[in-house]
Amino acid sequence: MDKTEKAKWVEEFPILKQIIEKQEVLWKNPLNGDSATGIAQSGITATDVKDASERLKRFAPYIAKVFPETAKENGIIESPITAIPKMKEALAPIYETVIPGKLLLKQDNALPISGSIKARGGIYEVLKHAETLALEHGLIKQDGDYTKFAEPEFRNLFAKHKIAVGSTGNLGLSIGIMSAKLGFNVTVHMSADAKQWKKDLLREKGVTVVEYTDDYSKAVEEGRRQAEADPLCHFVDDENSLDLFLGYAVAGERVAAQLKESGIEVDGNNPLFVYLPCGVGGGPGGVAFGLKLQFGDNVHCFFAEPTHSPCMTIGMMTGLHDKVSVADFGLDNQTAADGLAVGTASAFVGKKMEPLLEGCYTIGDDTMFELLSMIADTEDIRLEPSALAGMTGPIQVIRNGVPLADAPSATHLVWATGGGMVPETEMDIYYGIGKGIGRK
Repeated sequence: MDKTEKAKWVEEFPILKQIIEKQEVLWKNPLNGDSATGIAQSGITATDVKDASERLKRFAPYIAKVFPETAKENGIIESPITAIPKMKEALAPIYETVIPGKLLLKQDNALPISGSIKARGGIYEVLKHAETLALEHGLIKQDGDYTKFAEPEFRNLFAKHKIAVGSTGNLGLSIGIMSAKLGFNVTVHMSADAKQWKKDLLREKGVTVVEYTDDYSKAVEEGRRQAEADPLCHFVDDENSLDLFLGYAVAGERVAAQLKESGIEVDGNNPLFVYLPCGVGGGPGGVAFGLKLQFGDNVHCFFAEPTHSPCMTIGMMTGLHDKVSVADFGLDNQTAADGLAVGTASAFVGKKMEPLLEGCYTIGDDTMFELLSMIADTEDIRLEPSALAGMTGPIQVIRNGVPLADAPSATHLVWATGGGMVPETEMDIYYGIGKGIGRK
């Protein structure tokens, strides 16, 4: 993008000037409209999501068998929703903004197996691929006993096949851990910003890790290229995978059940606001879609991105999606929120979100670290930096006058996307950084 073209975009969307200056801003999506119409336009149906949900239920006995930590929930991989009143109280004086409604945390940091939101879509896609192969080879029927997936006959089949993925870290963990457990030969192509401990953990699980000095896009490109040359290799495409999207979308029915069990109503008088950290877009896009299926226009979804990596904000605002990158606007894509360090957004997700997403906002690394230490102090919950991206969502929407955001009957749900697998020593470093920042 040359200077003239860049100047034209800034003239059309003045908020781009603040984005270029790495300010924390909220962008309201002008294309957001009727949920039913948006869902119909997506080409994805409630039946598609239900099919994904049923597949996860079929695999639940196997999951419970091979991952004992899931046995308590009978092999269903799900996280709790936690009220965080002390954090809500602590936010008010710092931001000089009161959140009148409920403030809840969706703790995907506590998801078993891989400790992040990626356990939803990533594990689902691997399981679907394994099921497809097993069905094709006559090893299982859909009404059969799926604990058999742990038997040598299945592992011998999967050992002849490969799975590959490009990742900044968390998707690689979920794909790698699940694939290796089933017996696949799995390779994770990891970008320069991926944490060393994630690479080490994958190698301990028997996963091949290929490291790159470039960013996420290069890791995906190389992973895709190598997989295309091997007919026995299944590439998990974080940018374009419908299966990943559907795995994430199952979260909608899970959240609906959890809120109902907690006595929290979601309707025209009781709106639900959800804040989802966003990298390339698959995770938050799938979750937002699933929530829209459940709650329609009564749920308002926002994506949160680092000030240095607002690829979805820029892609959706300009309508260019994957034809524009943060680098086109002088941003370096350097952030401590490694899972969100993406320069170019998924067009597959961005286009489906155009009529469904309320907006996007940006958050600085210092803010994420400060919030990380705050929630550890107030609620004794430990999250990785990217998982705090959603925490300023309620502040942003209230300050910017988003309708119903300041209603006492509103529920604000912050999606804590990861942190459960972070080593204690690493988490202590994060905490120390946050405590050292303070308010300026």
